[in-house]
Amino acid sequence: MPAEAARIHGITMERLQGMPRFADIVEDFLAFIGDEGNLVAHNASFDVRFINHELVRVGRPKLAPRRIVDTLEMAKMKMPGAKLTLDALCNRFGVDLSRRIKHGALLDSELLADVYVELCGGRQRGMELVAEAPRTQVFVAAPPQRKWPQRTFSLPPEEAERHRVFVGTLTNPVWQRFADTINP
Repeated sequence: MPAEAARIHGITMERLQGMPRFADIVEDFLAFIGDEGNLVAHNASFDVRFINHELVRVGRPKLAPRRIVDTLEMAKMKMPGAKLTLDALCNRFGVDLSRRIKHGALLDSELLADVYVELCGGRQRGMELVAEAPRTQVFVAAPPQRKWPQRTFSLPPEEAERHRVFVGTLTNPVWQRFADTINP
């Protein structure tokens, strides 16, 4: 492991000792990514080159290019000329980087999920659902770095409850903090 790379992600040769090789986990990896869904990555060509190299080494087909979604390419189209590192995009979209000390696959994928949502059009920020008796009121504040037009919508209590129940079935929903603002 080159020292320069270890400074970026914190992975050393000592840490890799005893870890399984790709050939040992390829079936688990392929089961994890499935056959159909998109694979979202920032600067995907970098990662996909390594993955495809290893897949070919173990006699498996390369990943289908149609499955790859590159958030760097998406960002280039939306923000030509801007700094487009994952950190820069997190800062641009108000994604919290406070837990990030080094690059790591799990945390980076969580950050990238938030960035991807923003690149696809973003969450519905700045939308206020205003009560009309006997309806429910929901207030969602826009982030301070953006100015969003105020919009007003009505939400019947039964829809608010159905939403609360639905969100309760999800694992770590990105909008959970907003679900808690619904007043029955």
